[in-house]
Amino acid sequence: MDPDILIVGAGLFGLTMAERLANVCGKRVLIIDKRDHIGGNCYSEFDSATGIECHKYGAHLFHTSDEEVWQYVNRFTKFTPYIHKVYTTHDGEVYPLPINLGTINQFFHAAYTPDAARQLIAEQSASAPTQPTNLVEQGISLIGRPLFDAFIKNYTAKQWQTPAEELSPDIIKRLPVRYNYDNRYFNNTHEGLPLEGYEAWFQNMLDSCGDKVTVRLSTDYFTDPEIQTLRETGILTVYTGPIDQFYDYQFGELSWRSLDLVKEVLDVDDFQGCPVMNYADLEPKYTRIHEFKHFHPERTNDAYAPGSGKTVIVREYSKTWHRGDEPYYPVNTTEDRTKLAKYQELVARDGNIIFGGRLGEYAYFDMDKTIASALSAFADLQPKLSQLIES
Repeated sequence: MDPDILIVGAGLFGLTMAERLANVCGKRVLIIDKRDHIGGNCYSEFDSATGIECHKYGAHLFHTSDEEVWQYVNRFTKFTPYIHKVYTTHDGEVYPLPINLGTINQFFHAAYTPDAARQLIAEQSASAPTQPTNLVEQGISLIGRPLFDAFIKNYTAKQWQTPAEELSPDIIKRLPVRYNYDNRYFNNTHEGLPLEGYEAWFQNMLDSCGDKVTVRLSTDYFTDPEIQTLRETGILTVYTGPIDQFYDYQFGELSWRSLDLVKEVLDVDDFQGCPVMNYADLEPKYTRIHEFKHFHPERTNDAYAPGSGKTVIVREYSKTWHRGDEPYYPVNTTEDRTKLAKYQELVARDGNIIFGGRLGEYAYFDMDKTIASALSAFADLQPKLSQLIES
């Protein structure tokens, strides 16, 4: 195939752009990805020993209040009615998250009403500065010191590999506190998991494009000779890799947080009784454990049925990113933002390159926000598409 457009990265942004360019505009699209699978970090696979669907790069839960996005994704997959709930272990005791009236009453061994709990938190947060300068001050201003120290301070320090006093207050500006017993993790209108798994969803997107989209996996944009030749033609490119790598790190590396994910198959029917358990204290070193069996309780094959005797868990360890690691979350320090602005100046001059996704935009996106960003980028691109391809 002689493509009209090259898309670098087969994650949500790249797949959405490819589907729209093929099905709406009739363009020929080549998608490449350096990994051996489609779906980016949202990819899941079925464990060979148990048949349990495992999220390879950590838990990915779909949730949205964006009706356009919800209608779009439902073209390619049906969703289960899964509602995400998280628990955390602190000082040998398990509490529900996000912090809610149940968490507050359990922690203080009390029976506060919603109004009494609000008054308590207001009193405990009164000592915080009106203009917080770091994460600790911001956290205390939102939930008071006792709850912050118990559930946020050390967990966040592990997560970012940095003392909480040195972290930006922006990280937890939206820390939720609920003065009722609602422990749903998300408040969105729509929530669920793809009925047949993430890979099936993404493959359905590609299948809808017929022969207009070709995918080449295990292909590096920077080193593959055929792609080098294609780049020299000035082909219109949608790039979803790291923006600093695209420009050969000429203004320095942007900082990321990476993860080590340690998978284990256990000969027990149920390890922790919930999909995700956080660990709020400095020990153990991992931040949370995923148990994937609990994401799809509707599945009733032998691997999932009660009494099957096996489960799959993944312990998640946070670490500082270095070249060669997978970049997961942008740290986004003041220095990072300065570098990013310089890279974005270069982007503005590259008329035939569209940067997208969390790596290309150096931003943390939920899944629905990634899709919304791609749909928006496509809408901006569509009126000038023919001119860009011909130029």
